Amino acid sequence: METRKVQRLGPSTLAMTLPAEWAQEHDVNKGDEVSLRMGKGTLTVLPESVSSEESEAVINADEIDARALERAIVAQYVLGRRVIHVRSEGTLDSEHINAVYKAETQLMGLGVIEETPEDISIRCSVDPEDFTLDNLLERLENTGLTMRGEAVKALAHGNADLAQRALNRERQANKIFVLLLRLIFTAYQNPNLARAVGLEEGFPLIGYRSVAKNLELTADNAEDIADIVMEAEGHALDVDKATMRQIREYTDQVDELTALAVRAVVERDYDLTVECRDMFGRIEDREREILDELPDDLANDVLLMAREVLVSLQHTAGYAMRNAEIAANLALNEASEHVEIV
Repeated sequence: METRKVQRLGPSTLAMTLPAEWAQEHDVNKGDEVSLRMGKGTLTVLPESVSSEESEAVINADEIDARALERAIVAQYVLGRRVIHVRSEGTLDSEHINAVYKAETQLMGLGVIEETPEDISIRCSVDPEDFTLDNLLERLENTGLTMRGEAVKALAHGNADLAQRALNRERQANKIFVLLLRLIFTAYQNPNLARAVGLEEGFPLIGYRSVAKNLELTADNAEDIADIVMEAEGHALDVDKATMRQIREYTDQVDELTALAVRAVVERDYDLTVECRDMFGRIEDREREILDELPDDLANDVLLMAREVLVSLQHTAGYAMRNAEIAANLALNEASEHVEIV
């Protein structure tokens, strides 16, 4: 770590010099303005270029196949690029063109702005100030909850259309997740944007990245249940009404836990994390209890389906507890009735 000596320039003015290497790298010269971002115990100096320049990326399509190109576009989107160019030394082939448009449909705010036989330019119109991370986390949690409710209800009533509706929502969940990643990465690279996305400082960003991933995985769990419905004979689970009622009650308990955990993250409330832990303790063994109560003569394929549904719900509860643990860390980083920080 490099150190600098603070000097006094006047009765109330303290100053320090900027490293020459840093100034040269960011084209900072005498008379230029820099931005200062004050956090808890930190002072961040940002060159004007950080907030004024729009980042662009050029992807050479000649050296990668269509799937790799699609992943590269998503990666550049996540990294906060405003404009992404896909280029070829010759003519872009149809597979590469299709990959560009496929990526476009997966990402929020992305659209083709210019196209030639050798080059496709796509631009992201998302403004970080249009969203807050807290709101997006709540939207992602709500999308997963809706998918889970539709999938389990479809399983109970043999409703393939309802299961398909849950599957169709998976794309929206993925869009929200990738947008969350984009905002987290850009706020990390430019601390000035942290306030724009609803944070007073950049410290919570690591936790938010983990919470977003856990919520994306819970949406995947709901998708798994919907897939089970689509593959089941008659699109229903062939168990008695009492067992199905237990599964739906268990789903309601998991829904309550996932919502409470996200609320604990957003509100930085340690008491809510304790409530989450108590709630999880009451349902931690519910999967095994329901399985143990199934009739001994149940067909193997039905038993396997029931187990897969219950495992998906149990995994969702586990992801909620991970989010509650992250919420506890965020809450305990601030002074409260529970903690005094000196």
